[in-house]
Amino acid sequence: MDKLDVRGLSCPMPVLQTKKAIDKGAKELLILGTSQVAKENVLRLVKSQGFDANLTVDEKNDWEMEIKK
Repeated sequence: MDKLDVRGLSCPMPVLQTKKAIDKGAKELLILGTSQVAKENVLRLVKSQGFDANLTVDEKNDWEMEIKK
């Protein structure tokens, strides 16, 4: 599974980087992030692309999203 680290990035960069990985053919991807707005926007993108998403958030509100087609 590929990993995409978008921690510390503001929108739209996390969404654009996720879209780029999907466009390159990623079927499974682990996305690491910190921005809550980015989390919502990335989740919206991957759902619209037909991916299932498993989201976990830690006590510092950092998040990991595992997506699979």
